[in-house]
Amino acid sequence: MIRTRIAPSPTGKDVHVGSISTGLMNFAWAKKNGGQFIIRIEDTDQTRIVPGGEKKMLETLGKIGLTADESPLVGGPYAPYRQSERLSLYKKYAEELVTKGKAYYCICTAERLDEMRKQQQKNKQIPKYDRHCFHNQEEVIKKIKEGTPYVVRLLMPEKEIVFEDLIRGRIVMQGSNLDDQVLLKSDGFPTYHLGVVVDDHLMKISHIIRGEEWLPSTPKHVVLYEAFGWELPLFAHVSLLRNPDKSKLSKRKNPVWTSDYIDQGIFPEALLNYLALMGWSHPEGKELFTLEEYIRVFDLKDVQTTAPVFDPVKLEWMNGLYIRNMDKDALAEKIQAFIGPAYPKEIIAKTIPLIQERIKKLSDYLPLCGFLFEQPKQYEVDLSKYKTVLQDVSKKVGDMKDFSLENLNGVLIACAKEAGMKNSEFFMMLRVAITGKKISPPLNDSMIILGKEECIKRIGKA
Repeated sequence: MIRTRIAPSPTGKDVHVGSISTGLMNFAWAKKNGGQFIIRIEDTDQTRIVPGGEKKMLETLGKIGLTADESPLVGGPYAPYRQSERLSLYKKYAEELVTKGKAYYCICTAERLDEMRKQQQKNKQIPKYDRHCFHNQEEVIKKIKEGTPYVVRLLMPEKEIVFEDLIRGRIVMQGSNLDDQVLLKSDGFPTYHLGVVVDDHLMKISHIIRGEEWLPSTPKHVVLYEAFGWELPLFAHVSLLRNPDKSKLSKRKNPVWTSDYIDQGIFPEALLNYLALMGWSHPEGKELFTLEEYIRVFDLKDVQTTAPVFDPVKLEWMNGLYIRNMDKDALAEKIQAFIGPAYPKEIIAKTIPLIQERIKKLSDYLPLCGFLFEQPKQYEVDLSKYKTVLQDVSKKVGDMKDFSLENLNGVLIACAKEAGMKNSEFFMMLRVAITGKKISPPLNDSMIILGKEECIKRIGKA
């Protein structure tokens, strides 16, 4: 069975959009092949854990639509799905490697390791552990029995390490150039390398689809699989997302947490649609498609190695397409759910024809239409010189028997003409009086939504 996974670490406030991008590929590949998608929490780096981070990540993954078949929330046959609850397993397998002669104990202090690295740097050597403890295991074991803290290191073989990557092809690295990686730390927690290999094997993960930053570590993982005598999974390393200037995606330039975009009113389905196009193209050249369609046509062999550009502006544009394609009632419901029940749906529904072509995300709505729910408290233009004109408009509007859009258009055009004002200046003045702003949805339509009495009140206040 095809089994894929993502294994986020709760070291940030939420799931990184790059993790959602690779998570989407894992999800799609499993579902396309009738397999299973697993979420596992890698929380062994206890010093960097953000309180509430795991809860937020799992909530976001649920909101976005990447529902797991097995996870800390739903459980499964290979529970627990949280690494901090699997520590006895890692110790057991680390000791097995030592027994097999594939790993060894190390008691070197941080001071010795620092001095070793400085000397290697001075001699222009490859920075890696010098195997001091490996050559003195009897003495090391004696000191461990006396209570000296220790780690377990992988004994890297002096040979070529070869593996196939489903996206990048044949990868060859020299084991002699790689460090004897720490597998088990002195606090009993595994490093990423031991934890990921043990868990992926025990959870029967068939395909490891992850970011290219893990490519240099994969030879160490291959060596671990071989040392345990386990069958290798299939590897696929995808390119990392980049900013539009091709720099690494980071929160210094753009939001990187998935909830940042959801909280702006980007639809989860639009975000997934956009992320699906990161390093992959629809075989028919489509830009808009559902998650179900993506699952149907996605193939790992079509993933490109060029670094995809994650552009929030393009994401907003795509979300705007989703908004324009929505049923009007459904959009009104979405907007009310986003801005809250204090804003009546019947008013929101009346605004949809005015704003559906204008907004790109749900957070655009209130800055544009907030005036319909609350009188302006300030005005972007000084209206004092228009006092007489506004008084005349108020009277003319008040005298209207049929407050319809067609009649209102005629009355206001006549007011502008009578005042000797250009239409552009007249309607700018009136727009600011009604909305407080120089830019709003179509003014006359907005006045109809507000109703005659409210319009007269606002003009009077202005």
